Amino acid sequence: MRKKTIRIGAGSAWWGDRIEPAAASAEHGKLDYLCFETMAEATVSAAQVRARRDPTFPGYDTWLDDRMRAVLPGCMRHGTRIVSNQGWINPMGAAERIAHWLREFGHRGVKIAAVDGSLITDRVLQIAGPILENGASAATLADTLVSAEAYLGAEPIVEALAAGAQVVVTGRVADPSLFVAPMIHEFGWDPLDHALVGQGSGIGHLLECGAQVTGGYFSDPGFKDVPEPWNLGFPIAEVAPDGSAVIGKLAGTGGAIDRRTVIEQMLYEVHDPANYITPDVVVDFTGARIEQVGPDRVRVSGIGGKPRTPTLKASIGCAEGFIGEDMFFYAGPGALRRARLAKRILEERFRIVGLQAEDLRIDFLGLNAIHGDATPTDAPEPYEVAVRVAARTRTREEANKVGREVDGMAVSGVAHTGKRVPHADRVREVIGVWSTLVPREAVQPAITYLES
Repeated sequence: MRKKTIRIGAGSAWWGDRIEPAAASAEHGKLDYLCFETMAEATVSAAQVRARRDPTFPGYDTWLDDRMRAVLPGCMRHGTRIVSNQGWINPMGAAERIAHWLREFGHRGVKIAAVDGSLITDRVLQIAGPILENGASAATLADTLVSAEAYLGAEPIVEALAAGAQVVVTGRVADPSLFVAPMIHEFGWDPLDHALVGQGSGIGHLLECGAQVTGGYFSDPGFKDVPEPWNLGFPIAEVAPDGSAVIGKLAGTGGAIDRRTVIEQMLYEVHDPANYITPDVVVDFTGARIEQVGPDRVRVSGIGGKPRTPTLKASIGCAEGFIGEDMFFYAGPGALRRARLAKRILEERFRIVGLQAEDLRIDFLGLNAIHGDATPTDAPEPYEVAVRVAARTRTREEANKVGREVDGMAVSGVAHTGKRVPHADRVREVIGVWSTLVPREAVQPAITYLES
């Protein structure tokens, strides 16, 4: 018997998201599903780089333990199923770790599914089309290739749910797919029904960024105020069988859900509202109806869909050198004057030591670091200035020159230079992310099951 409605909660919007709202939703949200989105474009490649440096890195979300400890008790108590892409480059390892925590909490025999198959590093250069950003052949990335992954859709998650999995953990899966999968499973939708899947994927897009639809990344004091922005609740969607939904949040949490927050999130990272491409469907937001139906409750319907594309998007991560970065400070009258002299000193010293940089920036935070050359020439002089120095280089050795020369400003620079004591690596590796399309049939998901 199909459910009349299902309740789907957002558990995270990115890797470093807050954990407390997810725990509250797990305990008090009366959820059927709690879904975690933890990836950015560069997450998989960054994980591969870390794995190369650190053999002990397990390859899954570094906050997985904290999240599972926070939500598993409530989810198991209330029968809430979990869908998560915290598997990163090791979904099976993540599934085994979740099984560990289930056993720790006394829950044995819980079925967990690990969805793999998104990593296509070994064959991407053979199956990829042109690079979308520049039209060049993917073969031009061969020498710098670190990792490549295709964006899987909802269907392997639906299969795992149909097989009885209480927890489904994946690698790279498109953000809305994590949320539309429970709808397809619970309502018995045909995955090729682009009208229903389009509506459901649109709701998934509203949920995927968590607190952004409840007032996070929205408030602008005096213009767009929201209550208690330090206590934002994560969104919960009450989804009907036609894919329409009421978006709400837990009572007593901060933030706001209204037509403005929903519309902003609906258009977030959407280049063409009529053609928002996902692995499952092409979503059309142009007919969406957004109605305030109560305090912090917005009904969303009328989102359309078009047939899925024959290709899947793939991200290719490449090693593209290093960035050396450091900072120092001036304060009081004349701070900007001293900062400008410090910039000239550093430019000359980088010339003396032969810094080979593809890009060099010396910015004055609080004055021109964001707008650069577009900063008004009559901008008010700040009372405090932080000088940020960054260079992009081909080698770590060149990048190290930034910190060495900034260190010299402590005793060989300008009067009243405030210098930090170096306490961390001031050089980081750069992972460039390129996009391409691969044939859908060339990517085959695999599901492995285990029990706690």
